[in-house]
Amino acid sequence: MASLAGKTIFISGGSRGIGLAIAKRVARDGANVAFIAKTADPHPALPGTVYTAAAEIEEAGGRALPIVGDIRNEDQVEAAVEAAVELFGGIDICVNNASAINLSNTETLAMKRYDLMQNINTRGTFLVSKTCIPYLKQSENAHILTLSPPLNLAPHWFKNHVAYTIAKYGMSMVSLGLSEELADEGIAANCLWPKTIIATAAVQNLLGGDQAMAQSRRPEIMADAAYEIFLKDARTETGNFYIDEEVLTEAGVTDFDQYGYGGGGNLQLDIFLDE
Repeated sequence: MASLAGKTIFISGGSRGIGLAIAKRVARDGANVAFIAKTADPHPALPGTVYTAAAEIEEAGGRALPIVGDIRNEDQVEAAVEAAVELFGGIDICVNNASAINLSNTETLAMKRYDLMQNINTRGTFLVSKTCIPYLKQSENAHILTLSPPLNLAPHWFKNHVAYTIAKYGMSMVSLGLSEELADEGIAANCLWPKTIIATAAVQNLLGGDQAMAQSRRPEIMADAAYEIFLKDARTETGNFYIDEEVLTEAGVTDFDQYGYGGGGNLQLDIFLDE
């Protein structure tokens, strides 16, 4: 049976939510997880720190390297990747998970919020991927996985939050470009997006509170889907915009109730997806 035992995964923003769920899933195979995130001290509105996340990863069966850093800072990203390579010997998988969200319209969005989304989402994805590429070239089955949506150009997805749409689609465009640029190197670059909203701090704090959480699935559905993607042949499975439920259906999963967050609400289709 295929396994990620001994493989090294580098994750941006892995201290909570989907990033942490992916880290714990690969840890069950005995993988090494290096992750860079900003939360060194407990935050009043956000669960966990890089250190509590590392403890959860190691409890799940993996080895963890928590790195306090900001993916907007080139020196910090380079140092983080070098630390992962020094400790674990290389990098096999790069996960671009870190992301900022603000759904304000154009007139009300402060430019510092615009810059934050561009710098974390699009630039951060480019920088983290770029920095990992030399080491991914040395892996037998290297993957770059970016948590961003299909490039749905329907105008209504730009209407209410053009800045956020640009920033998220920028992540997807980086991934699509890398899938072609790195094809001859045998490095896969794919995107993964949830069919429904996922129960994360962003949903709780920004997108509707308890009602939105009741209409969500747990982050583990994204983690299980990511795991299935990591097992695919990187030389042939690249340039895709995967949806979590579709990946798991193909893998033979039939019980999606296991991923329900609770509350009995009807699941809400995620942003950027049309029925």
